[in-house]
Amino acid sequence: MRVKLRLFPQERAGLGILSTMASELVLAVQPLSEMLGATASDYPELAERLHTHEATIANLQVGLMTQMRSSFINPLPREDMFSLSRFLTEAMEKLDGAADLLLLYKLERVSRRASELLDIISRQAELTADVMRSLDNLDEAEDYWIETLRLAKRADHTYRVYISELLADHKHVPYTKQRDVADQLVDVCRDMRRIATAVAAIIVKEA
Repeated sequence: MRVKLRLFPQERAGLGILSTMASELVLAVQPLSEMLGATASDYPELAERLHTHEATIANLQVGLMTQMRSSFINPLPREDMFSLSRFLTEAMEKLDGAADLLLLYKLERVSRRASELLDIISRQAELTADVMRSLDNLDEAEDYWIETLRLAKRADHTYRVYISELLADHKHVPYTKQRDVADQLVDVCRDMRRIATAVAAIIVKEA
């Protein structure tokens, strides 16, 4: 019979930081979603809002590293917590990159598939924020892993449809610009899948 480790409240600070990082991704989806329905003149202000979320998540990662160094006992191995924070940071950087591309290319009338991918990213991030708060409950973590992988498969399908529609509807230069945005968004979904896979590895190690 497996005996679960009961953590003292102060030992859970790192999990709280990871959860907050995932929550920042949820919040960052909103300004990018607004960009998809805005005109290019509105892009700078919306992109700046997303940049703020990117800066926040970077600061949170630094805070997590400080917390891990100063804590005698961490809820997970330091290398696992660092990997999770790195994947979350990279996902945010790619989301921020999508906003940069919209701004630099002055892209308007972006495919509705972009919104579909953003919906998936938002849901993945919500699930991730929830599971990070309770990584000492491995049964809940397993459900998270299964659902996040299901969403990642849906994202891959949406991406393939997205690209096929772009090829049918655009000439070379517009297609390339639109595909750059599509690539950034699907890569965020894949980063979230990497996080779920890392959580699954933790489940296996702690079982």
